[in-house]
Amino acid sequence: MKWPVLIAALASCSFAATTATWEMTGYQDFLRGRINGLSLTRDGRLMLGSKLDILFDSGQPQIWSIAQAPDGSLYMGTGHRGRLYKLDTAGKSSLVWTSDQSEIFAVAVDSKGVVYAGTSPDGKVYRIENGPQGIRAAEYFSPGARYIWALKAAADGSLFVGTGDQGKVFRVTAAGVGSVYYETGQSHVTCLELDSHGALLAGSEPNGILYRITAANKAFVLYDATLPEIRSIVPAADGNLYVAALGGSVARRIGSASGGANGAATGAVAPTVATITVTDQQAGLAPPPKPEAAKNPVTAPSSALAAASGNVDYAGVDKSALYVIHPDNTVETLWSSKEENIYDVAMFNSSLLFVTDVQGRLYRLDRDRKATLVAQSNEGEATRLLESRGTLLAATGNLGKLLRLDTGTVAMGWFESPVHDSSTVARWGRLAWRGDAKGIAFKTRSGNSLRPDATWSDWSLPLTDPDRAAITSPNARYIQWRAEFSGIAGMVPSLDSVTIAYLPQNTPPNVRSINVTAVSGSTKSGAAAAAAATASYAITVTDSGEAPATAGTPSQTLSRIPGQQVQIYWQADDPDGDRLIYSLYFRGEDETRWKLLRANMMENTYLLDADVFADGRYYFRVVASDSPSNPANLAREAELVSAPILIDSTPPTVTASAPRRSGAVVEIDVDAEDRGSVLRRCEYSLDAGQWMQVEAADGVTDSAREHFLVRLEKVSPGEHLIVIRVYDAAGNAGLTKVIVR
Repeated sequence: MKWPVLIAALASCSFAATTATWEMTGYQDFLRGRINGLSLTRDGRLMLGSKLDILFDSGQPQIWSIAQAPDGSLYMGTGHRGRLYKLDTAGKSSLVWTSDQSEIFAVAVDSKGVVYAGTSPDGKVYRIENGPQGIRAAEYFSPGARYIWALKAAADGSLFVGTGDQGKVFRVTAAGVGSVYYETGQSHVTCLELDSHGALLAGSEPNGILYRITAANKAFVLYDATLPEIRSIVPAADGNLYVAALGGSVARRIGSASGGANGAATGAVAPTVATITVTDQQAGLAPPPKPEAAKNPVTAPSSALAAASGNVDYAGVDKSALYVIHPDNTVETLWSSKEENIYDVAMFNSSLLFVTDVQGRLYRLDRDRKATLVAQSNEGEATRLLESRGTLLAATGNLGKLLRLDTGTVAMGWFESPVHDSSTVARWGRLAWRGDAKGIAFKTRSGNSLRPDATWSDWSLPLTDPDRAAITSPNARYIQWRAEFSGIAGMVPSLDSVTIAYLPQNTPPNVRSINVTAVSGSTKSGAAAAAAATASYAITVTDSGEAPATAGTPSQTLSRIPGQQVQIYWQADDPDGDRLIYSLYFRGEDETRWKLLRANMMENTYLLDADVFADGRYYFRVVASDSPSNPANLAREAELVSAPILIDSTPPTVTASAPRRSGAVVEIDVDAEDRGSVLRRCEYSLDAGQWMQVEAADGVTDSAREHFLVRLEKVSPGEHLIVIRVYDAAGNAGLTKVIVR
């Protein structure tokens, strides 16, 4: 469909005149979608890639740990029911052991095939062996810590144990025989590894310190990271160390452990966690100095676990980073992210790969230090990586699965975009794309609920020809597209960008309120301006867009003195962001036709002389139009009518009877009447003295006509002047005087 023809066809519909576009292009845009069987290069190109095959589904929320035995079997520790599974080389899985604790954060296998599992939140290490009577699990070591975060079997048969919340490394040589190998002064020892010389490497939290421990109580700090936790350590054959660091994940895992422990046989007490403050140096805020681990042990301030569960995001600050520490101890940052936490690192086929917590992504770091998205599991997170017998395995969380990376290029894959919100019902135009798209078929679907569900339309028929790519999905507020890749002999399809054009429905504006105010004119003296009371009245439109009924709404009363003006102010907006123009009308209470005060105003206030209105009740009407942003046949209007405004500039009429004197007492009958509003106050002054208030004869001054009895006592003999003043609701005063002789 050609664009001029499309626009002409839409002219009869109430859609906005301006065509909008939604474009997805580049690396960050495509990362927001779901990927299967595709890779995403750092320069933002989607291509056929590798597939993640499911080897094992634990049925548990998390696979926290994984270790390989000498015979090639895999052992996996899960949460939140504390189960240990085995997957043999034939692909057969079995439940080996169920702990009485909720989490198994650490698993290790020694050279003899003996399996060790660390449980939390009541930290103990168990030894699992397959004996003559079957599998036997026995408590091997209890360090007196809450958490066992890491286990590492050494070549001499000993076992290193990394713990929290005291941040100690234990060396265990036999059942129940172990001692503190190194005390970091940190809250948690989060990972353990052995380097090529047999030295123990230990990562910690909350100060993100990496140690090389060469003997009992003897260590060297290899790196003090700016992020709170050292998560993973990978020694390379060339002597380099690859280290992943992130922020906040220990607190998240502690939260998971505590939540899982609620249903365990041994309940867990909510632990204290370290509070980490991350600052943005670019904003001029320097991070607080870190204590030197070997000299100044960290004392972590306690906080409620409920407030610490989950990672804390800091806008503009890196959430995770991947470092390389060279043999000369120099450090380089290879990769960092403000959106993703890196959870594990592995060397595979001479390449460095790592996984993150966003949709279980697997990245490869190329020689130019650009990260290519190799595969995406579309699980909540990928927790562990392991190279096993020439294949790469990834464990996931939220659904605890073990996945295998298919290193060959798959024949088919797909990408599913995030949902796009057009803010209102839209008419879809055409879908356009850039890239070598032979072998790519596009589909769309639409709906009016935020998440795609059964109320959405089905996926459309495939679009493959850019000249015939009109979107056939129904008009709706939300839309989503899908690209299905198929390999063609001799060709590799790729996608650089996708654009959807649409015409949003034109939504009428909203007039929210009208305010009418009496203001002093510019010619008033300072005293007169101060004396003029300013009153205002506001009415607000309901959520339905309709004004509330004026029946029972009290009228606003505006008084007037010479030079006074009336200011009319209104508030209005447009959901589409269209520019608005206004027309202002008025009519009297006893009139039937609206009179135009001014049309096509861009401003939302109007000032006029109060003298143009005689006393009486008036209504004001504001009509808002979005015609500046839409053609005449598509423009929409909305209006609002004010509550009645009473304009009263005439003072009450006041009459007084002849005074009646009896000794020192003087009485005067006063009658007052007002044509515009009710009376509010009566007062008198004797011989220009203080004003004294008098209430109406019936007890309440609240009618347009009232009778008052003015009674003065202790009036001295002789002539006196009595002035009587009566106010109406508008503040107008009527006066009369009486002379007493």
